Amino acid sequence: MSLGDEHGHGGEPGGRPDESFGGSGQTRTRLPGGGDADVYGGARRPVRNSRSLITVVGVVVLLIAAIAFANQGGGDDTTSGAGTEAAAGAEPTAATGVKPVKEKAGGIPSGYAKDEQGAQSAAANYAVALVSAEILKPTQRHDIVSQLFVAGKVGELQAKLDQAYNQAFLSKLGLDANGNAAKGLTYVSRTAPVGTKITAYADTSATVEVWCTGVFGTAGISSTNPVTNDWFTMTLKLQWADESWKVESFSQKDGPAPVNADRTASSADEIAKAVEQYGGFTYAR
Repeated sequence: MSLGDEHGHGGEPGGRPDESFGGSGQTRTRLPGGGDADVYGGARRPVRNSRSLITVVGVVVLLIAAIAFANQGGGDDTTSGAGTEAAAGAEPTAATGVKPVKEKAGGIPSGYAKDEQGAQSAAANYAVALVSAEILKPTQRHDIVSQLFVAGKVGELQAKLDQAYNQAFLSKLGLDANGNAAKGLTYVSRTAPVGTKITAYADTSATVEVWCTGVFGTAGISSTNPVTNDWFTMTLKLQWADESWKVESFSQKDGPAPVNADRTASSADEIAKAVEQYGGFTYAR
């Protein structure tokens, strides 16, 4: 979901502020869809055909065999220093770029480098915070806005978001005035950046596009707003202020979205437990 699905863009159940914040301030929301069908208790996606299954099994067998072959060696568990260095240098998935940030303020990563990679890291982490479940909770929303935005925009953005996430809006999502779901239900709003791109950069400013996917909705047997996935791109205009990258304004648009795979939908209980059991990440270049 972008900041306009569950928290509002058109088409899916729920609603969220859309367009830009810190800019035009225009919003549009979408209401929960009608109909009596319950995704959690309804039809499942068709399973793969036997040919696909055989192909997948074959690939898994080959991978296991390759790993076993690669791990073969003598009974000596010790290696020379030269051998260790060679293995480390050959690692195909080694991280590249500047060292990831380690500091956190209010649960949000901070301490970004004053360069293009630092701006991209900041934008990715800020996108996660701006469409999180916490943004719907008044107290946490104010903390997030105070931390992410340049000082001159904090008051304006808090007022806009408070107006957008009012009681009427939260009620449409099945949430109370504090942004909490009813007993037995779990509200889900988790975003995962897929990639980032700098579209403009200067010494004290940057514009970054963050391509995201995520899961959004309310998990629970009685939910009328089941958890679904979304793809969107968020654009953040950043300024270097107070020794960090801060948001001046942001906006979002739909896509790019891939073709959906034929995965069988998980139950509401599985989704709720996954959100509780799996933690998030700090994103950095």
